[in-house]
Amino acid sequence: MAGRIRDVDIALVRERSPIADVIGEHIQLRNAGGGNLKGLCPFHDEKSPSFNVTPERGMFFCFGCSEGGDVITFVEKIEHLSFGEAVERLDQRAGIQLQYEQGGYVPRRDHGERARLIEAHKAAAEFYSDKLFGPDAAAGRRFLSERGFERADAEMFGVGYAPNEWEALARHLMARGFSADELVKGGLAKQGRRGPIDRFRGRLMWPIRDATGDVIGFGARKLIDADDGPKYLNTPDSPLYKKSQVLYGLDLAKREISKRAQAVIVEGYTDVMACHLAGVPTAVATCGTSFGEEHIKILRRFLLDQAEFRGEVVFTFDGDAAGQKAALRAFADDQKFVTQTYVAVQADGLDPCDLRIKQGDAAVRDLIAGREPLFQFAIRSTIARYDLRSNEGKIAALDAAAPIVAGIKDAGLRKRYAIDLDRWLGFMDERFVIQRISDAAQTQQGRPQRAPRPAPVDPNVRVEAELLKLAVQRPALLGPRFDALDPQAFTAPEHLALHQVIVAAGGLASAGPGGRGWVDRLVEHAHAEGARALVTRFAVEAIQADSHAEERYAAAMLAAIEAIAVDRAIAQVKSRIQRLNPVEEQQEYNRLFGELVALEQQRRVLRDRAAGS
Repeated sequence: MAGRIRDVDIALVRERSPIADVIGEHIQLRNAGGGNLKGLCPFHDEKSPSFNVTPERGMFFCFGCSEGGDVITFVEKIEHLSFGEAVERLDQRAGIQLQYEQGGYVPRRDHGERARLIEAHKAAAEFYSDKLFGPDAAAGRRFLSERGFERADAEMFGVGYAPNEWEALARHLMARGFSADELVKGGLAKQGRRGPIDRFRGRLMWPIRDATGDVIGFGARKLIDADDGPKYLNTPDSPLYKKSQVLYGLDLAKREISKRAQAVIVEGYTDVMACHLAGVPTAVATCGTSFGEEHIKILRRFLLDQAEFRGEVVFTFDGDAAGQKAALRAFADDQKFVTQTYVAVQADGLDPCDLRIKQGDAAVRDLIAGREPLFQFAIRSTIARYDLRSNEGKIAALDAAAPIVAGIKDAGLRKRYAIDLDRWLGFMDERFVIQRISDAAQTQQGRPQRAPRPAPVDPNVRVEAELLKLAVQRPALLGPRFDALDPQAFTAPEHLALHQVIVAAGGLASAGPGGRGWVDRLVEHAHAEGARALVTRFAVEAIQADSHAEERYAAAMLAAIEAIAVDRAIAQVKSRIQRLNPVEEQQEYNRLFGELVALEQQRRVLRDRAAGS
């Protein structure tokens, strides 16, 4: 068994794993100024981006949930790996051959359950892909051909074929060193009476990849009439694969989703293929489950949707009753997006794959271009169920549609749809319709709760934080004056702990120009979890000064913290003076009074310097 990975190799992995590139495989990052990048946090649900990345210092920090660290920490958290597994995951990406302190080099496949399962799925995808062009897979090739897909298309999406045998894949993978337990745990096989048997047999196979491109599961389409299983069969939930958190095609679509600020949600694997081949490269699909909240979270990280309503999500559904019902389910989740949401419904009920076959690529593009706002679709689909030729039918339709309109969070948009609803129903009485919607809103929402006010921040604590932020990011600006500070200058316990970390790391005199090496040294000396988190936060959080004014700002913050210390000294002297009898203890009284005058003079000078910021 191998020992720990050498420190020099860990440092090399960090150096050759640009944090913006690694994190950018999971979320969209945009320039936030000052060399920082910003995106929607992948570790908690949020409406506006509070997840910051600082490539210069190789750190990330979320100001919403306080998750933070370096590139290895990110991989640990996003993929639920141990530290060693995360390093091995990154070394594969960086092309580094790790060395272990006991036993020399050990191949990566000998380490980490996830890494092993990823390799097994990669090998399985290659196996299935090779089998698609063999003599036994004629039914699979015919299926693809009938749907307008050629060999190059199948290769582009990695489509394959599972032989109609009990143990074809299991034998292949076990011959390559994978264990029966690994095949069963990954969902590639099931436990039979005499060993593992293939989960998928005689089916057309689509590899399902995560956002980074790793195969984590499969979708399988029945080809043989004798197969008594469902038409589509998916990998069961496993350590790699959680169907509620997977979108088929995301690995291919994510860059275009970010670039175009658009995501198209379709219903099947062939629909994703048809859309991409027809010129709609933002298409993705769920895998054996309905579109839900976890899928929204995934898409939002690439859309980076915000209150400006710049991006768009387009749902495609069949035009039949089932399709309309699916669209209305999507409406329930609509406002978890902070973006514009649409429905694209083909009137003749064709899905994108069938539409491409019958009418060509342009028809698929036209379907998406002709999208209808989801609110409008939901309202009109609802009122279409009623007979609008009678007043009773109109009132029933209004009462059915009112909760939908009432649920629209944007007040301006809500009013516009109320006016549209009045027009569609033919009342021609906007006040009546708006009142009915208002009544529905009160019924379904009740009285809104007042949000708690955040506690005010002590201005002295803010100064401490700004000074420590400079010590982490720009140590050369503070120099020996910072090292000379009394530790009691820091009143917040977490700030005092960070000051102790800086002292333990050698103080700012040893920090040089700062940068990544200095931050790494601070993290190394931050033994307490809270101190490490604060180093990470202050390595990422923006300094409250323009870059050209940072030197003046640093001097001002030093003066401010020194002034605070003088304030405390003045308070102590005044307290002692008040306890003295000026007649009986005149000498001590005069000495303290002189000390007080000197301190107040020093405070004026420091406050003048602090005001220079």
